Amino acid sequence: MTLVPGSPEELAQWLAEAASRHQRIHLCGNSTKERMGGPISPSDVSVSTTALNKVLQYEPRDLTVSVGAGITYCELSRVLAQHRQMIPLDPPFSDRATMGGIVAANTSGPRRRLYGSARDMVIGMTFATLEGKLVRTGGMVVKNVAGLDMGKLMIGSFGTLAAIATLNFRLYPRPDATRTFVLEFDKLADVIAVRDLVLKSRLQPAAIDIVKSSNRYQLAIQAGGSPAVLDRYSRELFRMRVLEGAEEEALWGGIREATPKFLRDHKNGAVVRVSCVLSEVGRMLASLPAHASARAGSGVCYGYFEQTGDLRHQPFGTSVVEFAPQNFRETAELWPQPGNDFAMMKKIKEMFDPEGLLNRGRLYGRI
Repeated sequence: MTLVPGSPEELAQWLAEAASRHQRIHLCGNSTKERMGGPISPSDVSVSTTALNKVLQYEPRDLTVSVGAGITYCELSRVLAQHRQMIPLDPPFSDRATMGGIVAANTSGPRRRLYGSARDMVIGMTFATLEGKLVRTGGMVVKNVAGLDMGKLMIGSFGTLAAIATLNFRLYPRPDATRTFVLEFDKLADVIAVRDLVLKSRLQPAAIDIVKSSNRYQLAIQAGGSPAVLDRYSRELFRMRVLEGAEEEALWGGIREATPKFLRDHKNGAVVRVSCVLSEVGRMLASLPAHASARAGSGVCYGYFEQTGDLRHQPFGTSVVEFAPQNFRETAELWPQPGNDFAMMKKIKEMFDPEGLLNRGRLYGRI
């Protein structure tokens, strides 16, 4: 049975009713990331936020917006574009992913290098607890430092603590124009050398990505700003091919949606995410399979494995199996061993969900 509440109050009420009956609850939006995280244990009831899909308050002059958790990134971006504003999260599955799901999974894309992740853009939220309460945290101002922001606990929690009902975001002006610079390399050392030169320069591009395909490497750098700013990039990156307009959009769309495309093409495939310091990006790309990529300005790398069996012989260090088939996730260890903070994580889980009813097994497979 799937419940689709039409308001935050209804969401809170239904959670409380399910909890009073000790029912296991599956929280979801459009379920675009169903192969992400641990396998959810069988549930007694599903609760979808897809009907909470309205823009609740929009203040273009204040660069803030409040929305229901079920609105999609695509629809919200369309609304903001009318005022030349944006939330530059660039999540995968961007056509159907809900804002609540994006925040709960803490997904982001190429422009994280300049703008940050959901933790930098969410300035407030309302979430519903199993007690039937609506908790409001943060507000509609960019700077809010009064007390503990409990909303930060919800970011990356995979719906294991509470159900996000509404979200408040800080917005960013869209740049006057963008321009992308692309160069192909046969040797990994050469692409890393050029990447290093850009990082050491005074240039501040929005995105610096390296795409590895059959041991060839493509470096893509996106800049935004006034014509004068973009002309400076063109002078300093004069050896690189320039993309603008539809061609530029297609390139970054392909990079952003590389994981969804891979998962569609490889039902038994897996995607591994590795975070490393910038100096280790080259070594990490070399250890990943023939198809891989890197947010080369922020140190997040992705490896695409066509078969899950290929994962068992790969030395990655600290890594996360971000996407994999259900049967693999039921038996494999998807995350590194927990650290000293795991005891605190369990206490927080017990505070919000003492019976383990919400998305049981989705986060770490341990809480």
